[in-house]
Amino acid sequence: MNPVTLLPFIVLIGAMFLMTRSAKKKQAAAAQMRNEMQPGTGIRTIGGMYATVKELHDDTVLLEIAPGVHAIYAKNAIGAVLDDAEYNRIVHGDGDDALDIDGAVVPDDASSLTEAEPDADEDSSDDAKIDLGKKAEADDAEPKDAESDKKSEGKTDGEADAK
Repeated sequence: MNPVTLLPFIVLIGAMFLMTRSAKKKQAAAAQMRNEMQPGTGIRTIGGMYATVKELHDDTVLLEIAPGVHAIYAKNAIGAVLDDAEYNRIVHGDGDDALDIDGAVVPDDASSLTEAEPDADEDSSDDAKIDLGKKAEADDAEPKDAESDKKSEGKTDGEADAK
């Protein structure tokens, strides 16, 4: 066979080898991280839940989700083992003073944006509501009384417009 013909296959096999090698390294690092957990360590699960390790077993971990609330998880469900400073910052809010820029409070809901002004009485708040009914026809349209007169005479709209 010609070496030029074999070159794409060799490159493909080499790329596959490198990809599987890096994936195996990541899996080994994750397994090592899970094996280094100790009771009292803060963790994040692959679902994004933060908890504290209470007990370690062969394939499972007993986690304290909240004070007095425990759950059993598979070791493979542990996404990251956090150091104490990062766990306390995320879970307990320690050190968040640097993140408070203006001290401005953003409301959780939009009710403060829709409430009437404190000076205004209740009648004026009804006036501020939007009328969702149909608007009157244009100024050149005939009033409703004229329409009822045409229908009572038995004429259609086309006949009335022709006059």
